[in-house]
Amino acid sequence: MFVTVGGMERSLRAARVATYVYFVLCGTLMGTWVVHIPAIEERVGISHASLGGLLVLLGLGAFIGMRVAGPLTDRLGARVVVPAGGILCGAALILPGLARDPWTLAGALLVFGFCNGCLDVSMNAHAVHVEKAYGRPVMSGFHATFSVGGVLAALAGAGAASAGLNPAAGMAAMGAMGIVIALGSARALLPTAPAVESPGSGSPEKAEASPADTRRSAKGRVWLLAVLALMVMLCEGAANDWSALHLKDVLGAPAGTAAFAYGTFAAAMTIGRLLADRFVARFGSAAILRHGAATAAVGITLVALGPWMWAAFTGWALFGLGLSGCVPQLFSAAGHADPAAAGANVSRVAGLGYVGMLAGPAVIGWLTHLVALNHAFVLLTLLCVTTAVAAGVLRTGSVRTRESEMASSGH
Repeated sequence: MFVTVGGMERSLRAARVATYVYFVLCGTLMGTWVVHIPAIEERVGISHASLGGLLVLLGLGAFIGMRVAGPLTDRLGARVVVPAGGILCGAALILPGLARDPWTLAGALLVFGFCNGCLDVSMNAHAVHVEKAYGRPVMSGFHATFSVGGVLAALAGAGAASAGLNPAAGMAAMGAMGIVIALGSARALLPTAPAVESPGSGSPEKAEASPADTRRSAKGRVWLLAVLALMVMLCEGAANDWSALHLKDVLGAPAGTAAFAYGTFAAAMTIGRLLADRFVARFGSAAILRHGAATAAVGITLVALGPWMWAAFTGWALFGLGLSGCVPQLFSAAGHADPAAAGANVSRVAGLGYVGMLAGPAVIGWLTHLVALNHAFVLLTLLCVTTAVAAGVLRTGSVRTRESEMASSGH
């Protein structure tokens, strides 16, 4: 059941499909970079620790892109900013594949990160508007299609690695495809945010708070959500950047097999996110965050301590399954805190989350100076446990209100 009728219902369906497309596109472009990390690291001639330092620039670029694109999405509309981000991200994908030394790789990662950040935050802001129009949880489904993109990239990367294909050629082809898809899907996006209830409308409880008080309260909640996003996305970033290298260097897997470590993680993320919306509607977002983070802690501990290939694949699967529902709930809660500023609020949560992605790979890389790569993953266990303990923050304010509204709507 939809909250709109007739032509508006068809437009909403088209906007939802287009949002799926952009999430797949973003996951595929990022995943294409991820699965080529070992080959690019070897060609550029850098150590794990040096790579960790360079990956800081990827996160820094993403952080800047998010901070730019969030307010622009609120001002110009998703129909302008989302496809622009997709085009830029597709064009920038080839740059890491062309890098020949640490300096050119550093510049390539900074530019690619910026473009990816623009696409990421704008498509998430648009997803919040689509979810609001539907009147039921759909955010995890969008993030599931991001993980589908990661699986597609892992399959393509494994085939390319086994065939000895030049990374630049494969990355250029995927980037060109991304540009075409970004252009073709733009018209179906919602041009502006859906109408927001005016202050004083709705329930008496909502009418008591002034717009300024509501905005200040929402901003405080958003920053709490952002801290959780930092911890969760630090863990996710570590899986993105170190899973393939873990199998290759710690367990001695060939390059083609090692690429499936990230594929396993991404596939588990996909499955979890396909199911998460139903569980959110039934149990609430706090339960998804708490139990998901606990499952992730078990998985990454198995990766850190398990000496067998099957243990590594099982651990990466549990890690992906556990983390799968966490980020979508944090992004959704931020966007619904103040729908008129969904882009700006999502950019705060996503931006601080990407500080985690920025710091996480670098911290893991630096820890390899002291301990083996797999033992460095114990840090991720601690972060997952902390997130599980702090999950009750999702039971506050707008999150609880949103869930009760969705439950009462009968969707």
